[in-house]
Amino acid sequence: MQISIQRVEEIINFLKGLNLDPKYQKEFTKEKIENILYINESLTHSSANNEINYENLEFLGDAVLRLIASDFIKNKYPYMQVGERSELRSHLVSDQWLAEVGKKINIKSVLLIGKKSIRDNSAKATIQAEATEALIGALYESLSILDPIKSWLIPFWNEKSKEILADPHKKNYKSALQELTQSEGLSIPIYKTIEVDKKHDNPKRFFCTVFIKNLSIAEGWGKSIKQAEKDAAKIALKHFDDNFIKQVSQ
Repeated sequence: MQISIQRVEEIINFLKGLNLDPKYQKEFTKEKIENILYINESLTHSSANNEINYENLEFLGDAVLRLIASDFIKNKYPYMQVGERSELRSHLVSDQWLAEVGKKINIKSVLLIGKKSIRDNSAKATIQAEATEALIGALYESLSILDPIKSWLIPFWNEKSKEILADPHKKNYKSALQELTQSEGLSIPIYKTIEVDKKHDNPKRFFCTVFIKNLSIAEGWGKSIKQAEKDAAKIALKHFDDNFIKQVSQ
């Protein structure tokens, strides 16, 4: 894969911004061009290069991410039950979390994307998440050890795990609402969602109403149907008390 001197310098500067341990930063220089090529591959979308792009490194990054996330949780929360560890890990390796990390490291500034895909606003978050996962795979391919990658990701995980564990529903609002309604002998929540705007990046593109026993109990908004339903469930949970239960039970 051909790569210009300008592109090499761009990648080196980007990697410096990640704040990797300095003793590993020296593995990404003009003299270590093979490692730079791995990073470049992880930052190349298939629309820019159909043959050499981040898909293979994304697959590797997924395995690396799950392993070091498991190790992080084991060391950070040694007394946490296995089921709770699995639930927390699902958040720490999720596409949403990867997109958040991608945004924080400004990965879009170094992504190589074809003209057609770069205009697709609906795919931006997905591409950033995939490229971030591929970047993790490229770092492992270059360094062949996990410690520097784990050290780089720990601050992001500390922040996210604190957020998740502070939420009594662990961000799983739809599951929490269903469990609550079933525990009270009520019917399963029904979500009815409509598209109110065609703009993909509009946070109020979809409007959702959640019903229990044909009674509208909450409304929510989101960029996607999934987000709108999650927002509606979150709001419903806030209003769930004894008086509310009596109202929907009638």
